[in-house]
Amino acid sequence: MKTLSSVILLLAILFARPNVRRVAATALTYSMAPHERACFYNQATRKGEKIGFYFAVQAGGSFDIDYEVTSPAGNRILNGRKERQGDFIFSAKQPGEHAFCFSNTMSTFSQKIIDLDISSENEFTALKATAEQHVKGLDDSVGNLNGALSGIQRMQKYFRTRENRNFDTVKSTEARIFWFGGGEVALVVLTGLLEVFVLEKLLNSNRTIKVSF
Repeated sequence: MKTLSSVILLLAILFARPNVRRVAATALTYSMAPHERACFYNQATRKGEKIGFYFAVQAGGSFDIDYEVTSPAGNRILNGRKERQGDFIFSAKQPGEHAFCFSNTMSTFSQKIIDLDISSENEFTALKATAEQHVKGLDDSVGNLNGALSGIQRMQKYFRTRENRNFDTVKSTEARIFWFGGGEVALVVLTGLLEVFVLEKLLNSNRTIKVSF
């Protein structure tokens, strides 16, 4: 009964103050053409806001991409070259629009498919200071549960990425086997025709003609 009343109290507080923990997330799959540079943006409402950034190259080329994360002032926060995937969490040093850019300029022909997930979480401590002790415990439990679920989601994305890459490798290997087998058959046929042609030439050149008087 005590636990039920605590849950009801926590729900009442959350509905009364919906901004206790604000979570915003953007997840999408984007296809990048060769030589393309694409940027995505996330708005940080205050300094210290936690921003999560995850990406994985699902298909295309060597499964690599260049990336760069910049602050509202244009300062570089994260960057990498020819990375297959990344998973980062950082705190915003200032409010404003953060840019998450990808570059496929290193590829001449390869189109890349990228999974992208940008999330931001803003926690307010004022309510925690006024909440009762057992409510704090429930709030911490909810926070831990949220972190565990986020970890499970990221693990699922990791396995999905591995599955897509392995499937792409299997398709590439299958295509190579097909063309290699076809080339081998064509070579055998060509060799047989060449042998017939050479034998015919040899027989014609060694043929003797007998003349009777």
